[in-house]
Amino acid sequence: MKLEDKIRSDIKGGKLQPSPDRLQGVTKERVADVLRALDRKSRDQIDTVFALLDDLNPSWFLEASEKGLKFCDGASTAHIACHVGVLQRSGGKLDREGRDYWLKPLWEIGAIEKLYFDSERAEFLPGHPVPKSPNSAYRIAPAFLQILKASDADRSALLAAWSREDATRARLQVQAELAAATAAQIGTPHQALITAVGEIYVPNFLPGFQVLYIDATDGQRVTARQEQALRKAGVVIGLADSMPDVLLWNQTTDALWVIEAVTSDGEVDRHKVQSLTSLATRSGKKSIGFTTAYATWRDAAARQGKNKNIAPGTYIWIREDGAKQFSVETFESARQRPHQ
Repeated sequence: MKLEDKIRSDIKGGKLQPSPDRLQGVTKERVADVLRALDRKSRDQIDTVFALLDDLNPSWFLEASEKGLKFCDGASTAHIACHVGVLQRSGGKLDREGRDYWLKPLWEIGAIEKLYFDSERAEFLPGHPVPKSPNSAYRIAPAFLQILKASDADRSALLAAWSREDATRARLQVQAELAAATAAQIGTPHQALITAVGEIYVPNFLPGFQVLYIDATDGQRVTARQEQALRKAGVVIGLADSMPDVLLWNQTTDALWVIEAVTSDGEVDRHKVQSLTSLATRSGKKSIGFTTAYATWRDAAARQGKNKNIAPGTYIWIREDGAKQFSVETFESARQRPHQ
């Protein structure tokens, strides 16, 4: 049974409570007022935050509900989509592909936190260590929840302090460090591929380059140590910039290099080349290069047989055939290359 059909059945059977006017003492109107002050004011964003306030209904992760946890303790993208679309609006679930419009703007400012549900221990851990995992979840960050629940007299001052740029960066750094600890605890194919990139590909194909930034945790932001390395290289990554899996810098040539370690998706496509080339230009770098890494030929074929999205002028490296790298060219670039 599809999740949204199960939700409808549970509502009809009285297992789930319909969405009330307020949750944890907070109305949708208050959520809208707070988000409007942060330039996050779409209906989907408001209803997403309201869903994550739900402390009446049990968690929709089975093991979590058996432990007595509530929806507000952690909910997946699919859970939130059904809560908003089915439970709140009595319609169809939100389009999951639209999550960049109703989830990403909230975690980018630290209003919600990324979590991973460990089903064996029935507990939520920080971060998204496994890309595209059904156990990836979200909850409202405690400090943001405090603002939502604050009195009218206190809310403006709390919101002003919370929304300062340095406070936002500090929140995201803490979240990133906690997520890195989760990733180290769980271990993932993505993390293993990034390790191979650092130990095999970079020393052999990119001598002279040093690591500025590694993201093995599905979109967490820059840690304090990484920010120091980026500052030394003269690179400033903003909240709106694309976040590569690995960013390298050659101090001698003042060049950058991006590596995307692909286990599910995220190849170096044209959009990523354009976005990160803009970052390099803005940072005054002389050049930037790109590599898409796969663990196996089978993985590469499965992705590229369907998507064919790797940008021309970039490289491919495959760990099981790691003594080679492959250049991606178009007919036009091949014709322009001098013939031997």
